[in-house]
Amino acid sequence: MVLFGALGDLARRKLIPALYQLEKAGLIAADSRIVGVARESFEASKVNQKVEDIVRQFVAADAIETDSLARFCKRFHFVALDFTDTESYQNLATVLNTQAATEQKRQRIYYLATPPALYSAICAGLSEVGLNAEPARIILEKPIGHNLASSKEINEHVGAHFNESQIYRIDHYLGKETVLNLLALRFANSLFSNNWDHNAVDHVQITAAEQVGVEGRWSYYDDAGQLRDMVQNHLLQVLSLIAMEPPSRLDAESIRDEKLKVLKSLRPINHSNSQQLTVRGQYTSGFAGDKKVPGYLDEPNARENSSTETFVALKAHIDNWRWAGVPFYLRTGKRMPEKRSEVVITFKKQPHNIFHETLPDLPPNKLIIRLQPDEGVEVQMLNKIPGLGKRMQLKATTLDLSFDETFKKKRIADAYERLLLEVMHGNQYLFVHRQEVEHAWDWVDSIIAAWETTEATPKPYPAGSWGPVAAVSLLAQDGREWDE
Repeated sequence: MVLFGALGDLARRKLIPALYQLEKAGLIAADSRIVGVARESFEASKVNQKVEDIVRQFVAADAIETDSLARFCKRFHFVALDFTDTESYQNLATVLNTQAATEQKRQRIYYLATPPALYSAICAGLSEVGLNAEPARIILEKPIGHNLASSKEINEHVGAHFNESQIYRIDHYLGKETVLNLLALRFANSLFSNNWDHNAVDHVQITAAEQVGVEGRWSYYDDAGQLRDMVQNHLLQVLSLIAMEPPSRLDAESIRDEKLKVLKSLRPINHSNSQQLTVRGQYTSGFAGDKKVPGYLDEPNARENSSTETFVALKAHIDNWRWAGVPFYLRTGKRMPEKRSEVVITFKKQPHNIFHETLPDLPPNKLIIRLQPDEGVEVQMLNKIPGLGKRMQLKATTLDLSFDETFKKKRIADAYERLLLEVMHGNQYLFVHRQEVEHAWDWVDSIIAAWETTEATPKPYPAGSWGPVAAVSLLAQDGREWDE
């Protein structure tokens, strides 16, 4: 595995710890090598210590085993490289071709943990020295591009050197245990598969709430905003898994085909309906827990007149037979009261209430799929309260499948661990096809264009709240409310 940007934030916080966990679990082949590529160079004798320091910083102390850590550190080599200098890639080729005469040809995986603007130069450099030939695989971090046009440009540049079968566009949400469990929940259980359409479902909510602010990334974030950063990048992938038709097989091509059909069926949001179907927000000063925090425009390096959104709420419709008339509400924002990502499927109410004397309004059943931080599945339903009495008393109760509680002896793997392992195995079903990325951008670009046409500024909301009041109204006008 060749890790471009090996000393960057993503590699240190997520990728190297994930690879260590795979090492510890015995899932990395004995003769595998990991080559870190960075602009910075340092002595070979310090490589082991550098890797160990990263693991000890970002992996819990009680999860570190001395033997596996030592074995892991020995796998590493580092190469200093100017990513934009094609000639310098010969140094990388020399390292990768070491021992080539005495061993079978290695399966090479390139992970581009770099800004997308460098993808083209890196692919060209690899191609120039013959490192792109099949069966090599390349992993691209999303978001790919800033809009549809830039996404196509990047995909064209990468595609000039690697075939689509070699490309793994990674979205860490697709590696989460509960997102994967959606496939089992929907297609292995008739209780849900037979009630997963407009006949049984009233509406769907998808929430990705972050308690943090921009965390020193103001300049990058202000260029992107929450719609590009979270909706296009993650939430539309979750939506497509929830809404897709049953695939014919559990393989990459079948699953991707069904997800793509959902993205193609999304009703456009444009200048004619964006004011009714979207809400933009921007956080002001407030509290994160019990800590006072500044507003978005008061963060370090902020531009005082920025109109970038830190909160988005959308009402989406999927125009097909399965979901006709069922709204999908999407909500994501920074400086929310808590970190929480979940999907809530709200089923239709019972048409006739025989318990009206004790409970005039029967609440609907809900299926709650928790993506983070406490991964699991809940079913909200009504039960009789035990006891004697003239009338039957009902109470809303929860059947809770918390993964930590149910599978106590099983460690829940991080999303990056699973996705890295799937690349090693050559499985693409958890990765995003080029057409998915481009259709998602097409839908999002229409929203952005509508916002620019109306020139409406984001609605303020205090840090520590659930967003602007208009987000509440988005559901209230339909007689619904956010699940909080």
